[in-house]
Amino acid sequence: MNTNTPIELRSDTFTKPTPNMLTAMMNAAVGDDVFGEDPSINELEHFAAQMFGMEAALFCPSGTMTNQIAINVHTQPGDEVICEEGSHIYFYEGGGIGKNSGCQARLIRGNRGQITAAQIAEVINPDDVHRARTRLVSLENTCNRGGGSCYQMSELQAIRNLCDEHGLSLHLDGARLMNAIVAQNNDPLMYGKIFHSISLCLSKGLGAPVGSVLLGSKEFIKEARRVRKVMGGGMRQAGFLAAAASYALEHQVNRLAEDHAHAQVLGKTLASLNWVEAVLPVETNIVIFSIKAPTTVKQVSDYLLANNIRVSAMSATQIRMVTHLDVTPQMIDKVVEILGNYNK
Repeated sequence: MNTNTPIELRSDTFTKPTPNMLTAMMNAAVGDDVFGEDPSINELEHFAAQMFGMEAALFCPSGTMTNQIAINVHTQPGDEVICEEGSHIYFYEGGGIGKNSGCQARLIRGNRGQITAAQIAEVINPDDVHRARTRLVSLENTCNRGGGSCYQMSELQAIRNLCDEHGLSLHLDGARLMNAIVAQNNDPLMYGKIFHSISLCLSKGLGAPVGSVLLGSKEFIKEARRVRKVMGGGMRQAGFLAAAASYALEHQVNRLAEDHAHAQVLGKTLASLNWVEAVLPVETNIVIFSIKAPTTVKQVSDYLLANNIRVSAMSATQIRMVTHLDVTPQMIDKVVEILGNYNK
């Protein structure tokens, strides 16, 4: 390993296309997707929908867009969306719930980003003119701010049953859904049976340069296509990007287990250090740890950066590391060494 090569642990969004993925992109057949005539995009959408057992899919530039489109299609202005307080749709999407759909968020404090059917039942509004209509429940799997934690299928099914009982739609922000599927050895079809819509990001650990797909029924995706156009997400010859996404789904899912193993190594190392207060349980490729005073996040981050290791601050006391396909075993060994040398 070149000692001058930065070790990028800020996010799995920094992944770059592999040589084989670049070849697939260069050989992609393209057309005009707004006219529905880009064969590579059509192929990706069909493949992703089949993988999850859903009727249709829509390729979009980002997971934020697929989430915001889903919220817009599921709701009417003045409705209420239930989500966890640190969920991406609320915390990281620029106020889009209000700006794009005219809805308000009902926040629940979860356990490592996860909320339960019992918690949701407590905040569903009654049919009362004074109260917003509860219309949508949105979950995130894996939970970014929860340290990459994964929902159990039994809880997801309980939440779907509750939604059916109250006539609510259920959306999944699956930014790192394939990480959860690999970690728990689940079948994607199980998720397609539970959720009314799924946003599946392809540009994180899967390694595609751009893009997410939104999955749902034919009628849902028909309306989603209209909303995508309004949001400026209608693309033309984007089949080059879709070819990369298809390659990622076909060839780079199982290797996510390597990222999880690397994260386990980092988590165990951090838990052994006397300047680390705590490490959130490591389930997938995200490691979040808190710093013990008087050591500060800035001091640790600056130390790591001076050693060519890039991390991100999650709060005044927490740092996040994210493993991905461009982080090698040799890099992990180097990070372990550098962490062990801090304060020596």
